[in-house]
Amino acid sequence: MTTALVTGATAGIGAAFARRLARDGHNLVLVARDAQRLRSTAAELHDRHGIEAAVLVADLAEDAGIAAVEERLRDRRHPVDLLVNNAGFGLKGSYPDVPMDDELRMLKVHCEAVLRLTTAAVVGMRERRRGGVVNVASVAAFVPRGTYGASKAWVVQFTQGAARDMAGNGVRLMALCPGFVRTEFHERARMGTASIPEWMWLDADKVVDAGLRDLARGRSVSIPDPRYKALLGAAKLVPRGALGGITSRAGRKYGPRREAPGADTPGG
Repeated sequence: MTTALVTGATAGIGAAFARRLARDGHNLVLVARDAQRLRSTAAELHDRHGIEAAVLVADLAEDAGIAAVEERLRDRRHPVDLLVNNAGFGLKGSYPDVPMDDELRMLKVHCEAVLRLTTAAVVGMRERRRGGVVNVASVAAFVPRGTYGASKAWVVQFTQGAARDMAGNGVRLMALCPGFVRTEFHERARMGTASIPEWMWLDADKVVDAGLRDLARGRSVSIPDPRYKALLGAAKLVPRGALGGITSRAGRKYGPRREAPGADTPGG
């Protein structure tokens, strides 16, 4: 049986990855900050699917948390075959009104943690000549959307470059770029989502299914719904200045309120 490690594994897209991978027979290492919720999730997946589910309590906004996950990924006795970098959070407000400390903590989770954990995983994967990494980004990566969009754009660019460098080594890397996903993230963040059109909402399990299909196909970027593919195609026809204004206003209206850094939430 292969082993998958999922960060932000107790809610949203991360939990959907854990469910799908357990159903497929993968052993799991579940990473999040909430120890009680981690243990509950692990026990449920073990009982339902008969897989081994280990828990690793770590805050990826802290060096110690990142280092703990790096250490697990480097364990050659118990190799990780699939890494899902899903942990992330958003900040409500526009630049430069968001406190700098919050901005930097978000960049640590979205960029530094993704870089360090991906690197820790792919070194061993390259030696074994097999493995995969899914870095959860967002469609916000493709439009001007402040620090959140910039951090997700970094995830996409980094993943595409790393995928090219790993080509021929048996290691696949992919950036998963969903839009609005129905998860508890919005309720926990007390977001006003009533004005978001119904057609823009995606189901987390379907996002994961589409993403894993794209990973198997060897794609380095996955936009897991034809509606968002069409939307991004149309966005290319809109001047970037105008698009930036639209997305910035939408972000302030619909974007997540301040979450505790390193929250166990989807990256989209």
